[in-house]
Amino acid sequence: MKFPHWLNVAASAVVAAVLPACDGINMLELKPGQSTQAEVRQRMGEPTTIHWNDDGTATWEYNRQPSGIHCYMISFNTAQVMTRIEQVLNDQTYGKIMPGLSKDDVRRLLGAPAKKTVFKNLNEEVWEWRIEGMPPTEETYFLVHFDMSHGAVKKTSKLIQPRG
Repeated sequence: MKFPHWLNVAASAVVAAVLPACDGINMLELKPGQSTQAEVRQRMGEPTTIHWNDDGTATWEYNRQPSGIHCYMISFNTAQVMTRIEQVLNDQTYGKIMPGLSKDDVRRLLGAPAKKTVFKNLNEEVWEWRIEGMPPTEETYFLVHFDMSHGAVKKTSKLIQPRG
């Protein structure tokens, strides 16, 4: 059954409005130094990815791509108590993406991209994250361009386009 376009747009708007609200409520309840992995899992569900750090601690990734504009990294100490919660799709983190970084480094900083595209004619693989932008009538994306000959970051860019 095919739904009218307006119904698909309305349903997408409702989902986009409700999911961030749930995250916002859950984030207020999580307390660094107090909340445990079990509490985080109960409130946030299963993480998208678990990153193991060199010191034996873990960072859980809660990625809201491709429809959302957030990626939360929640870090725990060895006693499984939350030490930090951070929404990483922001200007401060984008500034850490420098030429020469590996794909793994970028993945750890920004979370999984919404989309990956290969441009053979440019010898580039481009990773794309949908991010918060202004005005709300436009969609904004943060892009990381990797040189396919060595796999490291070549440059970053932003793309802004009208919604629709």
